[in-house]
Amino acid sequence: MAAKTKSAYAQAGVDIDAKMGAVGSIAQMVSSTKTQNVLGGIGSFGGLFKVPAGKDQILVASTDGVGTKLKVATMMNRHDTVGQDIVNHCVNDILVQGAKPLFFMDYVGASKVDPAQFKSIVTGLCKACKENRMALLGGETAEMPGIYPLGEYDLVGTIVGVVSRKKLVTGKSIRAGDVILGFPSGGLQTNGFSLARKIIFDICQYSCKDRLPGTDMTFGDALLAVHRSFLKPVQALMQRVHITGMAHITGGGFQDNIPRVLPKCVNAEIKRSSWEVPTIFKFLQNQGKVDTDEMYRVFNMGIGFVVVVPKRELQKAKNVLNAQHQKYYEIGVIRKGKGIVTFVD
Repeated sequence: MAAKTKSAYAQAGVDIDAKMGAVGSIAQMVSSTKTQNVLGGIGSFGGLFKVPAGKDQILVASTDGVGTKLKVATMMNRHDTVGQDIVNHCVNDILVQGAKPLFFMDYVGASKVDPAQFKSIVTGLCKACKENRMALLGGETAEMPGIYPLGEYDLVGTIVGVVSRKKLVTGKSIRAGDVILGFPSGGLQTNGFSLARKIIFDICQYSCKDRLPGTDMTFGDALLAVHRSFLKPVQALMQRVHITGMAHITGGGFQDNIPRVLPKCVNAEIKRSSWEVPTIFKFLQNQGKVDTDEMYRVFNMGIGFVVVVPKRELQKAKNVLNAQHQKYYEIGVIRKGKGIVTFVD
């Protein structure tokens, strides 16, 4: 029997059969993330989701990408963690406003879809969606030869959540005297990887398999540490404590993210000595000869999420976080000012 001739499109670099086969292989995993508001299954032109009842319900949406952390995933040939990264990153972005996630949609673009690689990515997406109690509603998988280098891909996600108007957190109620609590990150999360890769792989000439000095982990494992979701502890706090503001420490670090929720009449004073900066950040600063202020603007420095509470609510907040087994640091205070971040040692 004669071998099947490749279609003209496949010869140009896009194999529709392979792509559809890859999508079909993950259908059961995606279906396992369904919630009661999901209508229909994957494969339609658009996902269907029933809007929660209530006139005061506000939908909150955000979109983001994993960035050049994907370069490390490709070097390690390990792709399940980046699926978790993009989901948790987006969850934290809308959590800042008090929103509960409803559903998530992904975009994977590649020169050529690798079914095993694609399944690994979606495994991570589904794991994080279930942990955050939301549906993976659908997505797009695109083969684009010539746009992406062979073997590499891009991963982007969009999230939609909901919050009642009375629970919406805007930062407008932040006042001088409020206390700033910081939750530990899992590592670099999804920011600063262009600089980190330059320092580790170009300047220092380490590989992913080399050990990070002073630790028992490799550089690859340290860099691929999963971006944490702070949904559970924050939701517990919101039920018991008046939160005046929250910030997700992502691109732009402390100096750019915290001011996004500050009124123009106050500053966030951060005490750098209030937590132990993880080894990976110390290594990057020392080996890359990076200025301290720039480190706190590029990286999270070990703090992944910030919550601001009135001083009178501080002990109640600590009790809630302890009950949730959520580690935290009292990292600063709100002072009168002009809407910026200041540091003390």
